[in-house]
Amino acid sequence: MRGLLLRLSGLDADAESAVRVIGFFDRLITERVGLDALVRSTAELAGCPVGLHAPGQGLMLRADGGGAVTAGPVPKSAVVRGLEGGVEVWVAREGAPAPLDDMLLERFAIAAAVLLEHSSVPLPELGDPALIELVLSEGVGTAERSRALHLLGIVATAPLRVLAAIGDVAGRSVLLGNVRAVLATEVPPACGRLGVGPLLPAIDAARSWQAARVALKYTSDSEPVVWWEKLGSLAHIAEQLSPADVAALPDVQALDRLAAEPGLITVLDALCGTGSVRKAAAALHRHHSTMTARLARAESMLGFELDSASGRFRLHLALMLRRLRDNSA
Repeated sequence: MRGLLLRLSGLDADAESAVRVIGFFDRLITERVGLDALVRSTAELAGCPVGLHAPGQGLMLRADGGGAVTAGPVPKSAVVRGLEGGVEVWVAREGAPAPLDDMLLERFAIAAAVLLEHSSVPLPELGDPALIELVLSEGVGTAERSRALHLLGIVATAPLRVLAAIGDVAGRSVLLGNVRAVLATEVPPACGRLGVGPLLPAIDAARSWQAARVALKYTSDSEPVVWWEKLGSLAHIAEQLSPADVAALPDVQALDRLAAEPGLITVLDALCGTGSVRKAAAALHRHHSTMTARLARAESMLGFELDSASGRFRLHLALMLRRLRDNSA
């Protein structure tokens, strides 16, 4: 179906072609498709970006030909058809308009009016945690997420990051399982562990939430706050390795044995966090000679030296993977 409108226009913008366009939108109305499906199908038909803007309901939906539905304003170059209540549908074609574009806009507008009325179901009241849960759900469409953001007073294109917290964090939040999801523009002080998701348009909050949960898995008592952006490749490793995979790694097994000696894992964390024995000793309020002796003990059990950049990198990787395993259980 992609680009069908252009192919019909290339043949002849006659009554038969117009009837096919009308039938296309009539089927969408009859099937009572969702607004996401309407916008996506219209973009596929047109072979170019199209959109639906309903500010009263917090909707600014758009899709490129064959692309996913996202949130975005009406382009300046778009041809717009207005509906009642400030609702608009638009088509943004590069170059000259296709002969059937007027027909497409007309039927797009009619379908939008019908489906908007059909899909205007009540959502929870402003501030209800169910709205936040809806915003973070991967199983809802862009239209539903946009409406929930609108009721929360958040513009769909506004920058937003999601936090995954174990403990108390200020901000608009909902408890999902044993993790609190917090909508934030800035990272507030936390009393407990905190995974910080990336700053994305609010309509993509579900992606930020998923990333925040990954970051939370890398937190520890020595590093209670972890930012997803700073994890680099470790963020993707979390998606590839199971806890059993990590537990089978020799370096992680060696750390498990070292954990039986009180405070030794803390010493190793401090070494990786500061980059030097002296700074680690100062951070832990230990004497330098005591740190040296404990690190020598760790080296004998790990099987590699810690006084080189490569050794400390290997240690840091093993420590982070051990956190991943322990926090994924």
